[in-house]
Amino acid sequence: MTVPRPTTTQRRTLLLDAVRSGEGSIQQLADQFGVSSSTIRRDLSELAREGHVVRTYGGALDSAHSVERTLREKDASNAAEKDAVARAAAELVADGEVVLLDAGTTTSRVARHLADRSGLTVVTNGLTVVLALAESPDIELVILGGRLRYPNEAILGRSAEQQLRHIAPDHVFLGADGLTAQRGICSPTLEQAQLKHQMLHAGRNSYVLMDNSKLDHAPFAYWTPLDRHHTLVVDDGRPDAVEALGTDPLRSLLVVSTS
Repeated sequence: MTVPRPTTTQRRTLLLDAVRSGEGSIQQLADQFGVSSSTIRRDLSELAREGHVVRTYGGALDSAHSVERTLREKDASNAAEKDAVARAAAELVADGEVVLLDAGTTTSRVARHLADRSGLTVVTNGLTVVLALAESPDIELVILGGRLRYPNEAILGRSAEQQLRHIAPDHVFLGADGLTAQRGICSPTLEQAQLKHQMLHAGRNSYVLMDNSKLDHAPFAYWTPLDRHHTLVVDDGRPDAVEALGTDPLRSLLVVSTS
């Protein structure tokens, strides 16, 4: 029986494991995966662009940053906390307003809480947000154009950035893979960090949504500075981590109970 060849995404996941194990030679990796050296070079370039590896002459090294989980994997963790945060965020939205929802697991939960509302306009770059609102006839759904990125199912690119220049939402809700008081929001790619920064400054009110596991957490190398007033909406699971953020004139806190 012929064993099916792995998809590009599967191969890159296995390739990253191999690099982390010290197998960084392009020819060695090409032989191992049964593909050409040019294919391995393209794979390594993409992994480097996403911050997982550092390209070297003839190969790559582990970047020491976390492997990005799929959206399904992230959605299954801290589900109760994410839902509490999403419900509180949805309650901030009044009928008739324009809302910008970032891609992410918590923002897609916000979309589900808004799905039965009427008179809203929701702008998004998140595929899961689109799916959550696709059958909501009383919500005008505006989808930012661009390239769909896996594994977080975010729409990115110059088209999305250009469209944002023409939109002034009432509320902006950003997701995050991590947050520190010093650096801001952590993202897996530079492109996402830049788009989040543009989103942060696009609206009248800006919010960062996260469950408590993201606090003081920096799994990736790219950052969105929180250099305008925003509200951090987080669950009450780690009051010590919330307190450790300290005071910041640009930050308000909305701590949500999960009990």
